[in-house]
Amino acid sequence: MKKLSKFVDTRIGFFTLLVVLFWLKTLFAYFTDFKLGVEGIFQYLILLINPISITALIYSIAFYFKRARFFYPVLMGLDIANTLLLYLNVIYYREFTDFMTIATMTGYSKVNQGLSGSSLALTNVHDLFYWLDIVIILILMLMRKIHFDPRAVSSKLAFAFTSMSLTLFGVNLSFAEMSRPQLLTRTFDRTYIVKYLGIDAFTGYDVVKSQHISKMRQSATKSELLKVKKFTDKHYAAPNPKMYGIAKGRNVIVIHLESFQQFLIDKKVNGQEVTPFLNSLYHGKDTYAFDNFFHQVGQGKTSDAENMLETSTFGLPQGSLFATLGNDNTFQGAPAILNQRAGYTSAVFHGNVASFWNRNNVYKNLGYQYFFDASYFDTSGDKATGYGLKDKLLFKNSINYLQNLQQPFYTKFITVTNHFPYSLDDEDKDPNFQTTNTGNTTVDNYFVTAHYLDQSLAEFFAYLQKTGLDKNSVVMIYGDHYGISNSENKALATALDRNSDDWTDYDNAQLQRVPLMFVIPGSGGHGGIYHQYGGEVDVLPTLLHLLGISTKRYIQFGTDLFSSQHSQVVAFRNRDFVTPHFSSISGTVYNNKTGKIAKLTAKQKKRLKKDQKLVNTELSLSDSLNEKNLLRFYHPKDFKKVNPADYNYSNGLKREKRIEKKLGNKSTSIFSKNGNRSTVDDYSTDAPEQNHSSTDSNRIKITNPDANNK
Repeated sequence: MKKLSKFVDTRIGFFTLLVVLFWLKTLFAYFTDFKLGVEGIFQYLILLINPISITALIYSIAFYFKRARFFYPVLMGLDIANTLLLYLNVIYYREFTDFMTIATMTGYSKVNQGLSGSSLALTNVHDLFYWLDIVIILILMLMRKIHFDPRAVSSKLAFAFTSMSLTLFGVNLSFAEMSRPQLLTRTFDRTYIVKYLGIDAFTGYDVVKSQHISKMRQSATKSELLKVKKFTDKHYAAPNPKMYGIAKGRNVIVIHLESFQQFLIDKKVNGQEVTPFLNSLYHGKDTYAFDNFFHQVGQGKTSDAENMLETSTFGLPQGSLFATLGNDNTFQGAPAILNQRAGYTSAVFHGNVASFWNRNNVYKNLGYQYFFDASYFDTSGDKATGYGLKDKLLFKNSINYLQNLQQPFYTKFITVTNHFPYSLDDEDKDPNFQTTNTGNTTVDNYFVTAHYLDQSLAEFFAYLQKTGLDKNSVVMIYGDHYGISNSENKALATALDRNSDDWTDYDNAQLQRVPLMFVIPGSGGHGGIYHQYGGEVDVLPTLLHLLGISTKRYIQFGTDLFSSQHSQVVAFRNRDFVTPHFSSISGTVYNNKTGKIAKLTAKQKKRLKKDQKLVNTELSLSDSLNEKNLLRFYHPKDFKKVNPADYNYSNGLKREKRIEKKLGNKSTSIFSKNGNRSTVDDYSTDAPEQNHSSTDSNRIKITNPDANNK
C-alpha cells in the first residue's frame, strides 16, 4: 500500500490512477447502462481497450503544464469534464436509447428538458459510482492525503505519453476496422462507433462531421438541387381521384399526440379501454385511419415528427433539424403552402415555452402566423407539468384564441401530458381506471397518462360538435413517436400478453407504429381502417390532396397514402426499413407474417436490395436538401419565400381582433359567425385545476431551457 501511495503521489501515478478509474467507469456504463450488442471474444476485447487510448490522450494534456498548481487542477478538470460527458450520455441513453451528438449538446436545452423535468426519473442509485471516485479524490487532496508532486514531467516524456496514446488508438481503430470495415467512412449507427471506439472518440468524430456540414452549406450550389428534384419528381404519387378534394376548404385541426403508440388503440387493461374515445373515432364511419403507420424520428424526436408533418422531408441523421438548422433554413411547409394556395390562417397551440425545440424561430420560417405558447396561458400552480400546460387545460384555454382566427385555418395542438416520465397528479387520475401492474413504473404510468389524454380529446371534440365546427373541419390526429423506449419494451411485453424472453429487434420495430387518423364528418361515411404501410413523411402530401391542393410542384419525399402509386417502403432514420412483407432491422431481415428471420428467395433478395437503395437514396437526398439548405435555390410556381420578419408572436390575439374588426361583416372567425358571441362557455372540462387559484404557493414552473442554460 505504501508503494502504491508513493506512486499516486507522483504525477505519472496520479495520471495513471485517474485513467484507470475512468476506464472502469466507462466499462461500468458499457455493461450496465448501454446496450451495445457486443458479440464474440474479439468485440469484447475491443470494448475493453477502447476507453483507454482516448482517455490517456486527453489526460496527457496536463503533462504540458509544468507547475503543480496548474497540473493537478487541469488534470482533475479534464477528469470531471470527461465524467460529465459520460454521465450525460448515460442519462440521454436511458430515454432515447442513443448517444449525444454535438448537435444534441449545443441544442440540448431544446432537445430534451430531460435534465430538468425528467432527470430525476432517469437516475438510478448506481449513478453514484460515476461520481464517487472524484468526490473521494478531492477530499483526499484537501486532507493532503494525496500530495502534489512538484517535479515536472519533461516535455519529451509528455510527448511520449501523447504518442503512445495515439499509437494505442491506432491499434484500437485497426481492430475496429477488422471487425467492422469502413466504420468511419460509411454512416453506421452511432452505437457501432461507441462500441468500437468509445464515447470520446465518437464525440470527436461528431465534431469533425458537424464542421463538415457547415462547410457543405457554404459550398452548396443550385446544381445539387437538380438531383433532389429529379428523385422527388420520379417518386411522386398522383392523388386518388376518389379522395382528392373531399375536405376542400375545410379548417384543418392537427392534434399532436405526445409519445402515443398505436398499440394503445383498442387496448384494454383490467377489462377497461385505455382510450375509449380515440377507439370510437378510430372505428367511426367518418374516420380514415391507418394501422400500419410508423414514426420515423431520429434524435429530434418531437421536432423530427413536426418537420416531417410540415415539410415531407426527413429529420437529420444526428441532432434536431429544428434546433441546429431551423434558424436560417428555407422551408416550403404546410402553413405557407396553405396560406398562399388557399388563404389559410395558421396557428400553433402549445403550453410550453416558445424556445423549446427552437419553435419560436422555426415556426416563423415555416410561415406560421400565430404561436400561442405558455406565455398566453395560466400555467401557475398545478396547471402545468415540467413540459407545459396539462392537456385538458390546453384545449379549454385555447378556445379564446381559436375562435378569433379567420377561417379556414390550419391549427396544431401539441399535447404534453403523456410525456415521460408519465407522471400525473392524483386529482387528474380517473379513479375508475386501474392500470397495469408490471412492476415497471414507466409502463404502468404510461397507460394512466394516455387515458387522461383520451379524456382531453373527448372534451375537445364535444366542443367542436356543440359549436358545429366539426362539420367544417378535418381533424388530423397522429402520434409523434414512441412512448416506451426499446430498453423498456421487455417490461411492456407482459402488458401486451407477450413473453419477454421471446422479444426481439423485430418486435421493437413493429412497436414503432403510431396512430394516424383523418376525421372528416360529412365526407360520405366511407371512412375505414386502411392497411397500407406509411410513415410521417407521407402526411403532408396526403393532407394536401385531401384538401384538393396539388403537390406536384413541391419537393416532398413522402407520397399520398391513398394513392395507388404510394410507396410502402417505410424508412427509419437509422436506414432500417419495413415493408408489408419484410422488416430489415440492423441488417437482419424478418418475415412480417412469422416475426422470424426470413428465408429469402433470390427474387426477394433482389427486391429488398432495391428497397434498401431507395431508403439510402431518399435519406441521403433529404439530408443534402436540409444540411445544404438547397430549397433557397428552388422557387416553385406561385410560392413566395417565407419572410420570418413578417411574424411577431407576442401580440397574437390583439392582431387577430384588429383583422376581425377591419373585416366587419366579412369576418369568417368562429366568434363572428356566432353572432359576436364567445364560444368559450361552450367548452366543458372536468379538469380540477380549472378552478384553482393562479396564486397557488406550490406553483410549478415550466422549464425554460434557455434561462437554465442547459
